[in-house]
Amino acid sequence: MNSALAIENGRVIDPATGLDATAGVYIADGRVAAIGVPPPGFAAQRVIDARGLIVAPGLVDLCARMREPGAEGALRGEMRAALRGGVTGVVCPPDTEPPLDEPGLVRMLRQRSREAAGARLYPLGALTAALGGETLAEMHTLAQVGCVAFCQTGALPANHGTLLQALRYARTFDLHVWLRPVDASLVGDGVAGEGGLSARLGLPGIGIAAETVALHTIFELQRASGTRIHICRLSTADGVELVRAAKREGLPVTADVSMHHVHLVDQDIGYYDTNCRLDPPLRTHADRAGICRGLADGTIDAVCSDHTPVSLEDKLLPFGEARCGASGLETLLPLTLEWARAHGLPLVQALAAVTSAPARILAEDTGTLQPGRKADVVVFDPQAWWIVDAESLVSSGKNSPFAGQRLTGRVRYTLVGGEVRFEGVQ
Repeated sequence: MNSALAIENGRVIDPATGLDATAGVYIADGRVAAIGVPPPGFAAQRVIDARGLIVAPGLVDLCARMREPGAEGALRGEMRAALRGGVTGVVCPPDTEPPLDEPGLVRMLRQRSREAAGARLYPLGALTAALGGETLAEMHTLAQVGCVAFCQTGALPANHGTLLQALRYARTFDLHVWLRPVDASLVGDGVAGEGGLSARLGLPGIGIAAETVALHTIFELQRASGTRIHICRLSTADGVELVRAAKREGLPVTADVSMHHVHLVDQDIGYYDTNCRLDPPLRTHADRAGICRGLADGTIDAVCSDHTPVSLEDKLLPFGEARCGASGLETLLPLTLEWARAHGLPLVQALAAVTSAPARILAEDTGTLQPGRKADVVVFDPQAWWIVDAESLVSSGKNSPFAGQRLTGRVRYTLVGGEVRFEGVQ
């Protein structure tokens, strides 16, 4: 066997199979060769001693902006951030500059990703031309050049006839559609979750109806088209209930939530902290509790980082004028561990939301350590802590709501296709 590597003495957690045991992981030719006992004839070129560490599938992030196309050369830096965070697969949404609505742009992005030798990149194609919501993008052609699904970012198209046409077209070619549950007409000039806090701060609020009305629209059009739909970044307890009802009905739907909404609420805005200016906005304690219930019972399938690097200049503005978004690739793993601790969840369950579940949504051969699968692996120290600050973040975006906080959990090795692409300080 060529390119063989052994990871020994670690606590191996594979959410896809429920495995949680001390064992060896044996990798050959880019794939997992065996767990527990090395296969016959196995000879490792390298052995990693994972004593005291956890060995798990690499994280699969369903939303991470790489800033390309747009900022030349940015992708390489964001890929380093992904690897440092133990993320081995990233879904890139189409709201780039220009949007991913042409085959040439997708080819260029995938080529730059290969050259960066970072995490696997899964581009989402634009559902409509230039994301304008008026005419359909070349979805079938974009799928042929590597788009894994098609997304309308920001909000639903104002013309619901266009959306229904897009869903029916996608159904014809068995394409997966991802939608943000946002009705733009109900957002207006809102910049924060509507409620007592936004009123006290004098910030225009965004009501929960912006999400729930959009979800009603999505599910009605899904019934009419039969299209597989993934709901991106729920933010309200009422929205979670609507997804729960849709699943109970048997609609082919999955959903995710941002890790920021698992941990934060509107009160974390404090005195206009622009690092908490997010889209969707942070909401109430009741909404966060509804999200956590949805994760616990499987209504919400996956958690993503919603990684959005924003320059310091774009955050050093009044709250309502600051650009939305937070850096999240490097905090996704420790925040997953904190979520598990806070809610008394077994690690095998919490890690499923950032490994096997998102891989299943993508229909990808990753997110697991089963023999024969791609050897995308993270080895991390669950006890090592670090402080989130500008110096600790590799991403060009230093905009984290957790700035100054101590997080526990640090990546020691990240492997993509059996190749060690990140090796941290011991």
